[in-house]
Amino acid sequence: MIDILVLGSGPAGYTAAIYGSRAGRNVHLITGPQRGGQLTITSTVENYPGFADPIGGLELMEQMHQQAINNGVTIVEDVVEKVNFSNKPFQCFGSKLYEARTIVIATGASAKWLGIPGEEEYRGRGVSACATCDGFFFRNRHVAVIGGGNTAVEEALYLTNFAAKVTLIHRRDTLRAENILQRRLKENSKVSVIWNTKTLEVCGDEQKVTHLKLINSENVPSELAVDGVFVAIGHQPATSIFKNELELDENGYIKAQDTKTSVPGIFAAGDACAPRYKQAVVAAAAGCVAALEADEFLAVHE
Repeated sequence: MIDILVLGSGPAGYTAAIYGSRAGRNVHLITGPQRGGQLTITSTVENYPGFADPIGGLELMEQMHQQAINNGVTIVEDVVEKVNFSNKPFQCFGSKLYEARTIVIATGASAKWLGIPGEEEYRGRGVSACATCDGFFFRNRHVAVIGGGNTAVEEALYLTNFAAKVTLIHRRDTLRAENILQRRLKENSKVSVIWNTKTLEVCGDEQKVTHLKLINSENVPSELAVDGVFVAIGHQPATSIFKNELELDENGYIKAQDTKTSVPGIFAAGDACAPRYKQAVVAAAAGCVAALEADEFLAVHE
């Protein structure tokens, strides 16, 4: 019998697995479709504690992977496609059935992308979906932010701490962001807005982004020279399989209080339940809490 089954292999998942195993529990971690999660497509990480020099996102996650193995975690390369949390033990269905006394959900969330030419090609080389992750690399540069909601305006304002110029590109003539954010945007001299315009293509020199191809609502094409592009049209939590098993909010994120979900014995950590910060260190900390909560739950019910 698995004591703690961890779903997901990002910072939250690996940390939960490590702490659970060190507590003497039988821990299995199911990696999901992308082992290492979103950090594997982050070229450089400079703000994760304990690394004096920059480290590649993929390398960081490989180290977490090996650390989990070293601590006795059983890692399974599989994807869970269905769950049953009404049964005891809890059931997860992938290529086979997994049964566990407690579960830590760390399936994360992924950025929504535009799906335009060049976007994937230059991801990590000028295209990003996280200003707090990558804004530092665009000091004194010109960057574009694509979107019109709270996320886009917050990203644009954050980027003014580093970039020389920030251009917000929005397909409509009004923003959906809160009024206070819109006011701050208008008052910031580093920010300009291009209205009623869609981004058609991300262009570069095969090494980095150089410009964007745009078209406005009157079908007039144009180009905008930029050094970086931040896509800020929202995130999608990987929680669809929990829809009828756990309480989710209106955006699909798992409702959790100190990692405890609506079902006793099921815990959640990371971007699947906490969309605000999207930082590896925050996810890892939550993974630790989830493992400690799971261990306490097991102790009480033993």
